[in-house]
Amino acid sequence: MATGDVNYPNTGSISDVVTRGPVVDNLKSEASRTGGELRDLKNSRVTPSTTTADGQPLTHYHSLLYSLLSWEQPRATAVSFASVIGFIFAARYLPLLRWAFKILYMSLGLTATVEIAGQVILKKGIASGFRPRRYYTIPKETVEAVLEDLEQLVDFFLIEFQRILFAENVVHTVAAFTAAFTGYWLIRFVPFWGLAVIAVTTTYFAPLIYISNREIIDEQISNLQEIINSQTNQLKDLAGERTSQATGLMKQYVGEYSSKAQEYIGSRRSTSPEMSKAPIKSEPIPESVIAPAAEPLIKHEDFPEAPKVAPVAQTVESVEPTEQAAKQTEREPLLAV
Repeated sequence: MATGDVNYPNTGSISDVVTRGPVVDNLKSEASRTGGELRDLKNSRVTPSTTTADGQPLTHYHSLLYSLLSWEQPRATAVSFASVIGFIFAARYLPLLRWAFKILYMSLGLTATVEIAGQVILKKGIASGFRPRRYYTIPKETVEAVLEDLEQLVDFFLIEFQRILFAENVVHTVAAFTAAFTGYWLIRFVPFWGLAVIAVTTTYFAPLIYISNREIIDEQISNLQEIINSQTNQLKDLAGERTSQATGLMKQYVGEYSSKAQEYIGSRRSTSPEMSKAPIKSEPIPESVIAPAAEPLIKHEDFPEAPKVAPVAQTVESVEPTEQAAKQTEREPLLAV
């Protein structure tokens, strides 16, 4: 029997039908193509030449996720999508944590039982006989590669979040706002695993819808941008006109109020009752202030004449003995007679 260009033997054996039939060949071909696309996807993890708006270089996860979500390798993208959805449903409906503990205690119990039985029966440990000469460790190069890859992944999320937050691309910012707003309302009615399924499905298929209808979507986005720009310019013109009108009115009001204030101050000065009723008294100014005195107040005759003869020295009697005698008299006690 011939099918296309491939001849399949008609032996009637079930094993030949299962292993060499057209279905098996198709599956092998698809598996080979899928493996090739997965390798291409892995090799696309390179640092892109493009940078951010401020010139900061991007990470290799930018090129990897772009290649993944743009469906450049459709089989690899479909496999990753199915894997993520399968993990979400497995975490929701399968007791994975219980299974992990079950496998752990069963393996440890079996090892302990075999070892004890060997020690009792054979006087020799069975499980310990499989012990390697050197325990397995993770090479330092592997640890450094994993840490570097983890750092790149964290940087990817940080850079993308900041690019969206600071509106490097307004379309992306609006899309992120729509997703966050939708998630805020859906989380009230949809469980977390359902919200995760919706988010993953949207993340994978929204780029595919855009790629399939790129021309129509770009045209609508450009029209929307033109409408927004025209509306923004109209609002700017209106705001400028209103601002100029308000500035003119303010200047007019300020001028009117300043002129009225000046008129009011001038009228208050001219019609003040205290200034009009109180007569101005003119006191006579003394002549001594106006004109200097004709004669000086201090004359030469007011001073005594200077002596013309030198003074003669005179002797002065000493009064000290008399004073001492008086002091002694005061100090002596009075005698009673």
